[in-house]
Amino acid sequence: MLTDVQRRFLDHGRVGHLATADRGGVPHLVPVCFGLDALSLYITVDEKPKRTDVPLKRIRNIQDNPAVAFTVDRWDEDWTRLAWIMLRGSADILAGGDEHDHAQALLRSRYRQYRTMDLALLPVIAVRIQRVSSWGALGDALDAELDHRPR
Repeated sequence: MLTDVQRRFLDHGRVGHLATADRGGVPHLVPVCFGLDALSLYITVDEKPKRTDVPLKRIRNIQDNPAVAFTVDRWDEDWTRLAWIMLRGSADILAGGDEHDHAQALLRSRYRQYRTMDLALLPVIAVRIQRVSSWGALGDALDAELDHRPR
């Protein structure tokens, strides 16, 4: 479903934005860390301080309305480098099991901050990608950026 260029753009991105809506359609947008597999995007709840007496708003929204959108973008003063990608799909909440554990391993390999966190009992959001949209200089600007990175 993703082209190679779209996949590389997502792999290079470090933060995305997850949009959910409650059963009344009221939107909720949060920045998130993410990991991408073949047809699913994963976001874990982590150990950063949060209320423990009520599930996160994004979790409650997905339980009521599993339709979600997720974006990664690149801003630059040089507008020829602007780009974004949006994934839309249906989200599941994984509380345990093989896919949950696989997702958390994927996220740990991508973000060193997760390596010291005890994520085993925390839920994972699994976005089942159904539609991909993108715009802008996904490939050319990314290739130039990668070519000029210090090694």
